[in-house]
Amino acid sequence: MIKNAINPLDGRYFEKTRALASYFSEEALMKYRIVMECKYLIALSQNKILRKFTSKEIKIITNLYEKFDETFYKEIKKIEVITNHDVKAVEYFIKEKLSKTSLKDSVEWVHFAVTSEDTNNIAYAFILSDSLENVLIPSISEIISELNILANKYKNLPMLARTHGQSASPTTFGKEMNVFRSRLEKQLKNLQKIKIEAKLNGATGNYNAHLVAYPNINWLEFSKKFIEDFNKNRKQKFAVNLNTTQIECHDSYIEIFDALRRINSILLDFNQDMWRYISDNWVTQKPKAGEIGSSTMPHKINPIDFENSEGNLGLANALFEFFARKLPVSRLQRDLSDSTVERTLGTAFGHSYLAYISLLKGLSKIKVNENKIREDLNAHPEVIAEAIQTILRREEVKFPYEKLKNLTRGKQVALEDIHKFIKTLDVSNKIKTELLAITPENYLGLASKLASK
Repeated sequence: MIKNAINPLDGRYFEKTRALASYFSEEALMKYRIVMECKYLIALSQNKILRKFTSKEIKIITNLYEKFDETFYKEIKKIEVITNHDVKAVEYFIKEKLSKTSLKDSVEWVHFAVTSEDTNNIAYAFILSDSLENVLIPSISEIISELNILANKYKNLPMLARTHGQSASPTTFGKEMNVFRSRLEKQLKNLQKIKIEAKLNGATGNYNAHLVAYPNINWLEFSKKFIEDFNKNRKQKFAVNLNTTQIECHDSYIEIFDALRRINSILLDFNQDMWRYISDNWVTQKPKAGEIGSSTMPHKINPIDFENSEGNLGLANALFEFFARKLPVSRLQRDLSDSTVERTLGTAFGHSYLAYISLLKGLSKIKVNENKIREDLNAHPEVIAEAIQTILRREEVKFPYEKLKNLTRGKQVALEDIHKFIKTLDVSNKIKTELLAITPENYLGLASKLASK
């Protein structure tokens, strides 16, 4: 924990969010910039734009990012104090390291014909792809898996539904869990299909410097191959963007952020439902030795994990919404206002990830109170009024809806009251038997089947 941190992700939640430090920290950004610059230098050699490097020389280059550590990072930051330009500091760092090797004749090919945004946008493509693939998507997948377990375990547990906060046609606990699982699964598939666009085309997107130096090279094909080669063994793929200004337009970033925002909204919805189930005692929480729920009320086990998750999802989505408004907009061929915003991407990802692990922690502590769920369902026999009036419609009885409305609306009725009403109906004994067999616990439609889909 950084005791003087002004951001809770680096303060109170430091340990919980360390999984993202390898992708969104300043040190990580420097490393990804070095990855881009080094791979670009190697690609120039492989495409015979400069001399062919030996395998030993290629290893010298790749070691700059494969063995990147805090010492390298501090060296870059020292250079940055002088340059006041972070990408140029990376360039000078690489040149300084290579100048002490057999590659000293090739140092001026580092950052050849490219602009800092070429380096940055590819670095951020790595950051987004790797953090999604290694941290966020596995966490979302784990939530889906946990919901699937609940859906299957409780697919047949009848439960009172509520619409507008009022008793409604019964469902099953498992089916309601499966609704969230299904929603999340669809959105996760959409997220995984998104390709992160990247560009390598110089100061204003026209390959000006590239072409003036080497007019016979197919630079469009070079940049396409260079970027798409990163897709080997990568699940969250890259795609080349050939038409840009100085900056890559970030439209694919926004697709990712919007997909995450939809996932987060679904999870926020889930957290609120779980909060209500806990409030109704339909779901209980396992007490943990040593934990305190309230500083003054000893009995309490508060649903803090779901509440924490809800709050962090809201924070993350506020940032994602801002990113969607800000990042695609840049004056003319570029301004620098996107740069500082991109540095906060990790904050939105951090609050999302914190929300996911808080939700998972909450799920690990719950127990479904089957007796209470059944008890509360059976306390509302009026929910079968829909079933009765529907069958009476089938039998062409006049005004069935109105008759059930007069019997139940705004009243507290018992199952016996409904049975008395059924016995007075002008229908056959067979139909009366059919109606009398309906209970809140068996009026479930296809809920059990839907819970398994």
